[in-house]
Amino acid sequence: MLQWKKRVCKSICIFFCVVIMLTIFQRGTSPGLLFTESSMDSEDVLTAVKRDTYPVPNGFWAAKTEAQVTTASVTDTYSSEWDVKSINCTANWNLTHLGWFTTLEPNYKQFLLYRHCRYFPMIINNPQKCSGNIDLLIVVKSIITQHDRRDAIRKTWGKEKEVKGKKIRTIFLLGTAMKEEERANYQKLLDFENQIYGDILQWDFLDSFFNLTLKEVHFLKWTTTYCQDVSYIFKGDDDVFVSPNNILDFLEGNNTPDLFVGDVLYKARPIRRKENKYYIPESMYSKNLYPPYAGGGGFIMAGPLVKRLLKASETLDLYPIDDVFLGMCLEVIKVKPILHEGFKTFGIVRNKNSKMNKEPCFYRSMLVVHKLLPDELLQMWELVHSNLTCSRKVNIL
Repeated sequence: MLQWKKRVCKSICIFFCVVIMLTIFQRGTSPGLLFTESSMDSEDVLTAVKRDTYPVPNGFWAAKTEAQVTTASVTDTYSSEWDVKSINCTANWNLTHLGWFTTLEPNYKQFLLYRHCRYFPMIINNPQKCSGNIDLLIVVKSIITQHDRRDAIRKTWGKEKEVKGKKIRTIFLLGTAMKEEERANYQKLLDFENQIYGDILQWDFLDSFFNLTLKEVHFLKWTTTYCQDVSYIFKGDDDVFVSPNNILDFLEGNNTPDLFVGDVLYKARPIRRKENKYYIPESMYSKNLYPPYAGGGGFIMAGPLVKRLLKASETLDLYPIDDVFLGMCLEVIKVKPILHEGFKTFGIVRNKNSKMNKEPCFYRSMLVVHKLLPDELLQMWELVHSNLTCSRKVNIL
C-alpha cells in the first residue's frame, strides 16, 4: 500500500511539472502554435489567428535586447537593406483590463493586442527589381494561394517591358498562408514560382484581411530602402484590369512631386454595421468622417512621396483598413489625393449586371477597372488589344 501511494504522489508531481512547463512554453511561443482550429472557441481565436511566422528562425523566441526590437518610432534615415531580421512580438495584455476592450469582437481584440508589432522579417526578397531608373513600378497585393491571378497579370498588364523608352517593372506583395497545415506546401510552390519569375516580396506575417495594413507599411519601407530611382508607382489589387499605356500617357509631362491619384472617396463614413466586412467599432475610430482616401483596386503616386508616407505612417497607430490608413498618412503630410474618372473601382457602372461592365471599348480608355477574375482579365485584355472598332472614343486622359 505504501509503495502504491508513493507512485500516486510521484505521478501527481510529474503532472504538475508538465503543466508548469507547458504554461511557461506557451507564454514564450508564437500565438497559434499550441491550438488547432477545431478546438478553438471565440477567446482562443485571440491566440491563434494573429501574425504567425513561417519558418521560425533559430532563436526567434529568445529574449531580445532593446536595440533589437523594431518599434514604431519615427526615423529620418533608413538602411540600404531590409534590417528586420527578427521580432519579439508579444501581446499587449494591458488592454484586456480596459472596459471598452472587453466589448469588442475577437478579431478586433486580436488586432489591437498586436497592433504595436509593425515590421517583420522578409522570407523572399528581390531588391534587383529596383536596379537602375524605373519609370513605372507596378506593385500588386496578392496572397499565396492566388497564383492564377499573378500568372494572368504577368501575361497582361503586369508584363515587364519598355513603352516609348519608359521602363516598367512589376512586384507582388505577399504574407504567409493562413492555414498552418497548408503553409509548408504553399511555401514550396511560392519558392518555385519566385525562382521562375523573381518578382515576389514576402514577409513573415499572416495574409489576413486586417494585416493588409501591415502589407502597406512594409511596402513603404521596402520601397524607401531599395527604390530610390522610381518615378511613379501604381499599386493595386490582383483582380483589376490596368492599362499601363494609358497610365504612362496620363503621367506624360507631369512633374508633381506629391502626385497621388485614384478613385478618391471624400467624406466617407466609418461603417458601424457589425455584419459588414469594413465594420469599425466607435472605440477604434470615434470620428464621423474618414480623411479623403483612394478606394479599392489601385492608385498612382509619385515615387518621392513614398518616403514621406513612410515617415507619416510611423507617427500613426495601424488601422485595420489599409486604404483608409493610407488616407490618414496623406492627411499627416498634407497631400490631397486627386479623383480621376479613369479609375473605376466599382466596375464601369455600379450595376454589376450591366452589359457596360463587359464592353471592351470602355476598357480601352480606362486606367483601372475593378474587378475581374483571371479568365475574364485574359479575355478582356485580348479584346482590348485586338482590331477593336468602337462607335465613339472616350477621352478621359
